[in-house]
Amino acid sequence: MEEQYKISDAQVLKVVAHPLRVRLLGLLRSDGAATASELGRKVGESSGSTSYHLRELFKYGFIEEDPDRRDGRERRWRARHRYTSWDAVELSGTEEGREAVKVVHLRQAEMVGRLMEAFDPGDWADDWVEVSGMSDHVLSLPPAAVRELKDRVEELVGELSTRYAADPAARQVTVWFGAMPRNREDAMPRNREEGRDDR
Repeated sequence: MEEQYKISDAQVLKVVAHPLRVRLLGLLRSDGAATASELGRKVGESSGSTSYHLRELFKYGFIEEDPDRRDGRERRWRARHRYTSWDAVELSGTEEGREAVKVVHLRQAEMVGRLMEAFDPGDWADDWVEVSGMSDHVLSLPPAAVRELKDRVEELVGELSTRYAADPAARQVTVWFGAMPRNREDAMPRNREEGRDDR
């Protein structure tokens, strides 16, 4: 499997931003090769629907047939890349590109919500429950600091993944990183004069 699929075409980004396609591609990346029927059962869709969307992902180079694992009459599909990337600045140069970037960001947020909803603390040991979840921080940072944070997180993720690859307690874990600037009108008031009540 190749490392990444770098998208430079807004139309291609919109193809993968379809809600069902992004789920199918994610499952092929995380769970391995599968048929349209197998994926349909996982996402609650008919095999006809998943087949159509898999063909679209194939058409644009996101997936391929798995030559090592044939399943009778039905094709088995596998992801071609570990992840998808794009240059948001480059794509945002057109209205179509800005729309595609926004849609794919919303799909990412939906995926986080879906995974959080599926997590049931009762299914996991206390040590997993303790470390699961999310935290958020509202900071005042320039773009250079956000870039540094992103780079350091990526570096740490790679280091930990390598260090613990053979640990018997290791499980597949979804790790998110996100940062978005807030519009001034969305910011909370900072003091009582601006409307905050400190009582």
